[in-house]
Amino acid sequence: MSEQLIECVPNFSEGRDPGVIAQITREIESVEGVLLLDVDAGKATNRTVVTFVGPPEPVLEAAVRAARKASELIDMSQHTGEHPRFGATDVCPLVPVANITMAETVVLARRLAQRLADEVGSTIYCYEHAAFVPERRNLASVRAGEYEGLRDKLSRPEGKPDFGPATFNPKSGATAVGARDFLVAYNVNLNTTSTRRANAIAFDIREKGREARDASGKLVKNAAGESVWTPGTLKSVKGIGWYIEEYGVAQVSLNLNDIGVTPMHVAFDECCRAAALRGIRVTGSELVGVVPLRAMLDAGRYFLEKQQRSTGVSDDELIKLAVRSLGLSDVRPFVPREKIIEHAIAARRSVQPKRLVDLSVRAFTEETASESPAPGGGSIAATLGAFGAALATMVANLSSHKRGWDERWKEFSDWAERGKAHYVELLRLVDEDTLAFNRVMDALSLPRATDAEKTERKRAIQAATRGAIDVPLEVMRVSLASMDVIAAMAELGNPSSVSDAGVGALCARSAVIGAHLNVKINCGSLTDPVAAAQLRAEAADLERQAVEKERAILAVVEAKL
Repeated sequence: MSEQLIECVPNFSEGRDPGVIAQITREIESVEGVLLLDVDAGKATNRTVVTFVGPPEPVLEAAVRAARKASELIDMSQHTGEHPRFGATDVCPLVPVANITMAETVVLARRLAQRLADEVGSTIYCYEHAAFVPERRNLASVRAGEYEGLRDKLSRPEGKPDFGPATFNPKSGATAVGARDFLVAYNVNLNTTSTRRANAIAFDIREKGREARDASGKLVKNAAGESVWTPGTLKSVKGIGWYIEEYGVAQVSLNLNDIGVTPMHVAFDECCRAAALRGIRVTGSELVGVVPLRAMLDAGRYFLEKQQRSTGVSDDELIKLAVRSLGLSDVRPFVPREKIIEHAIAARRSVQPKRLVDLSVRAFTEETASESPAPGGGSIAATLGAFGAALATMVANLSSHKRGWDERWKEFSDWAERGKAHYVELLRLVDEDTLAFNRVMDALSLPRATDAEKTERKRAIQAATRGAIDVPLEVMRVSLASMDVIAAMAELGNPSSVSDAGVGALCARSAVIGAHLNVKINCGSLTDPVAAAQLRAEAADLERQAVEKERAILAVVEAKL
């Protein structure tokens, strides 16, 4: 994706009336270009977390429409729920997703805040990166006192909002608009119904911790008379405990503000440790909203490493392991295509181009055999390279689990990770080669009635031709690099799989030679002879290296057969 994408995660103070929630989300869906990814309603919290994504302008429009509808339908004077809140649209953060900086997202958040004030009449406080003053960066500080304390807050100079009226609106309350990094709302389920016990666990692990007490149980104060806090064990984590009646369990409800500092799996294990110290068992966990793919993959690798097993498995396997290990389907099913943001975006794109790598082997073969000129030799060369790297990865994974080689699991896991990176890239190049060919065809079909059109057509043909050279050249580079993994597995891997390493070498060498043919034929269309000569020379050297590596690998294989 080259377009700018932002995510918006408004939280509405209604989680019990499906009709109200549906009217709000319909406003979001009415905006062209916006993808509604997730609607997570909680009865006990009486709150719905909505997640949608799209280019900046449509996302801002959808947020305004949704907030306007929420202000019409939700009456905060009648609202009760477990979650802290102070408005009908309680919070409305923007999150950079693709090709956009945090600084740009801050500008958008403040524009959204102004629009909500002008078009909806909302009282707005800006928080996180969009905050105008440091005191309002923390959402908990902005929302302190909640709805019940809002009238008093607005009456004080320090409580003046950043946008909109400074008068108390008993029906809609106030809204916090922010720009923030990806926040994971993550609840850990306990085998208890005690909110007090859940809170104690939350205080054990959240960064803020708990108020310190002396031996008699009295709160400890500093010289200024302020409470002294004992920090918890996890950084960038907020948390409270609550009881969820619809599930019949207490939860430790966490906000993971920076999953690069404290990832989901670390929070889960720390909850398990803290719960066990209090005689409580964690039964699973729940994601509210969506989660980045990397968080799930990191969790899968983490649990495999704890088992001393190879992490060089497919992304699908890593996701399945993460779901099982974290118990993400404990209280309701976890559906990756709905809960993982990259998968959700792909699933909701109205028109998705057909990808060769998504076809069955039979369908791919038949597509290749059809009268269409693409896919052709370039895509097949990339596929061969992917097969070679995949075979090396298989040998590494088998070796990692070989009886008697337990102490070497990490060695082979690292090789498997390298092999996986190669085959993942080669799979991408399977379709990229066909796209490169199509770009050449598109350039050739450009009009040439005028001199200007002829000039533009020549430029487009040369640019597309260079792309049609760069892709197979990259296939050659990656396939050659994969032969280092293949060679290592022939030499070091499970002897029972040495023939698989040999077949991998044959695939990789064939991929290099096949892709080289594409480089040669397309270099003939380049009008820059110096560039063409340099590209031909690099490709010839890559083929020479591949042939030498194949010969060496097969010699090792033959010696072991």
